[in-house]
Amino acid sequence: MEILIIGSGGREHALAWKIAQSPMVKKIFCAPGNPGIAEIAECVDIGVENIEGLYSFALKQKIDLTVVGPEDPLVAGIVDRFNEGNLTIFGPNKRASIIEGSKVFSKNLMKKHGIPTADFKVFEDSTQAKKHVSMCEFPLIVKVDGLAKGKGVFVCKTLEEANKCTDDILENKIFGPAGDKVIIEEFLSGEEVSILALTDGITILPLSSVQDHKAVNDGDKGPNTGGMGAYSPVPIITRELQFYIEENILVPIVHAMKRENRPYKGVLYAGLMITSTGPKVLEFNARFGDPETQVLLMRMKTDLVPLLLSTATNTLENIEIEWNKGVSICVVMTSKGYPDKYEKGFEISGLETVRELDNVQVLHAGTATKDGKIVTNGGRVLGVTAIGKDIQEAQKTVYRAIQNITFEGAHYRRDIGAKAMYRKS
Repeated sequence: MEILIIGSGGREHALAWKIAQSPMVKKIFCAPGNPGIAEIAECVDIGVENIEGLYSFALKQKIDLTVVGPEDPLVAGIVDRFNEGNLTIFGPNKRASIIEGSKVFSKNLMKKHGIPTADFKVFEDSTQAKKHVSMCEFPLIVKVDGLAKGKGVFVCKTLEEANKCTDDILENKIFGPAGDKVIIEEFLSGEEVSILALTDGITILPLSSVQDHKAVNDGDKGPNTGGMGAYSPVPIITRELQFYIEENILVPIVHAMKRENRPYKGVLYAGLMITSTGPKVLEFNARFGDPETQVLLMRMKTDLVPLLLSTATNTLENIEIEWNKGVSICVVMTSKGYPDKYEKGFEISGLETVRELDNVQVLHAGTATKDGKIVTNGGRVLGVTAIGKDIQEAQKTVYRAIQNITFEGAHYRRDIGAKAMYRKS
């Protein structure tokens, strides 16, 4: 088989790394890819937004399976275009991808079908939004309706913060059209967990639990990011709780999408808050998470390719997944200043040293090649990912590996996995 992966981040590097292990695969292409992916796949200079260019390449190259990494091309309808040309592609179509493309749609769908989520109201006018906020308890959550690269959710602790937030989104348009609507939502207390599941629209195959760390600094301090690290599995997700999530969230949402004439096929990402009254949905995403994918694939024993193919071709019912019994952890190294302004082009040292370490993979996210050297080229630069027999060993391994990697202004959290260690102790 020849496979095309669309995207250029750590998630896509993880997908390429895992797919390359399959005996079914003859060649991997990645558009546009990155220097890490280029070591195991042929990178093609086609942007993720260039749907016609990607379709033409897949058609000409006779690609057997295309795997879409980021959300933007999914929401833009890349799956529909490939389906028109009878090309096999993994991911939900445009009508189904709205579950991530519009948080307002997602929240209204959950409310309509009784899927547990935080109470909310939707506003297009900042005056009305601020009037509502003045009657709310704090903290509260302000969310942008559309795609915002993981940065459209704000925890507001005071009335002043909430008012500024709604003005920035609705009046100052800092998110452009994605911020034409805002959701004002109750704050949920608890522990945040991600559950991803493969589904062909009928069969639902949940993956192992993951805990992401969105805040930029230790102790969950600072602004939210696209993700600073993750680990899997999550101790708080017992077998009973996993079953509850499947029965009360995953199955109902897939059935709800089908009833809305938006059948869902691909990977469904449920971001959950485990509250004192049970799991509640924070958000749904229409694709593999980043850095959740890195830790999941590090633990997955099963060949990924049959899973992707079965999902894309409606034959998922007879598939099972085998997992490594250990724990995997990913720590994201970022540029100084991320998630706000940051500089690029700093040389990265130590990658060759880490390559020799056992049970560690360095997955490139925001890197480029300059004068034959690997340099920083994004906010999230690398995802250093390790596996161990337990969380202590995995954490020790990953942070030992990171000590070998240097670039100017490198930042990373030093507490990834701490919650799991606390629960284990």
